[in-house]
Amino acid sequence: MNTRCEIHLVSENKIKADTVASEVLKEVKRLEKKYNYYNLTSYLSQINNRNENVLDIETKDILKNCLNYYDITNKVFDVTIATIKDIFKSDTLKEFYSKKEFLTPFVGCENFKIQRTKIVFSNPHTKIDLGGYVKEYAVDRSVNILKKHKIKSAFINYGGDMYILGLKPDGSKYKIGIKNPKFPKNNIISLELYNQAIATSGGYERSYMIEDKIFSHIIASDVQNEYLSATVISNSSLTSGIYSTSLMINSDIKTKEKIILVDKNLELSYRN
Repeated sequence: MNTRCEIHLVSENKIKADTVASEVLKEVKRLEKKYNYYNLTSYLSQINNRNENVLDIETKDILKNCLNYYDITNKVFDVTIATIKDIFKSDTLKEFYSKKEFLTPFVGCENFKIQRTKIVFSNPHTKIDLGGYVKEYAVDRSVNILKKHKIKSAFINYGGDMYILGLKPDGSKYKIGIKNPKFPKNNIISLELYNQAIATSGGYERSYMIEDKIFSHIIASDVQNEYLSATVISNSSLTSGIYSTSLMINSDIKTKEKIILVDKNLELSYRN
């Protein structure tokens, strides 16, 4: 997952806890190996390199869901943004902008289609990165494993994509802090959650630097936003993660989920 993954679960039986934790770890490692964009031998890399075009059931469902989110977010959630991802490794701004100009036309989910059990690209340049999907998908898969084993209390955090299952052992709710975008070591607000997923996206988390110019880790071909962070609370980590990232690109995106936005003056605004 290229990030820290942690899970805290509560069980009176240590053997059961170890068994459940091992099953969760096995599933997360399976997804990481299969869909790792940076691993040249991964199933996803084989697709990107045009060495594989036959989709298994899981990957077909994932890509169809990605296409659905592409539509409902007005083309903001876009797994083909990977097409320009590697240009951030450029040594100079001149090289960066030259590559960006050439590759940008190949960004967009219109550049691939799913035809029965196959993926068909319209050009040799479009690439897919499921990093903005699989981590959240892994959280939801992990939650399902916990529920299958009747775990009543747990806290999952995969690189900031979190799910809170049940209550703490003392009967109180888990409390989650949302970082201050300008001072990330501090929280700007804390929330009590119960059987909910939460994800926060912000340009402060990671960045790229080319010469003296800093670029946010949230890569998009067109960013229209005045907010420093976006938090989404929902019943699914996948939903929270996709919408929090999408809202950082276009804050006008509509969703029924609970949203907390932090602007450049550190003012909080709430939706739903």
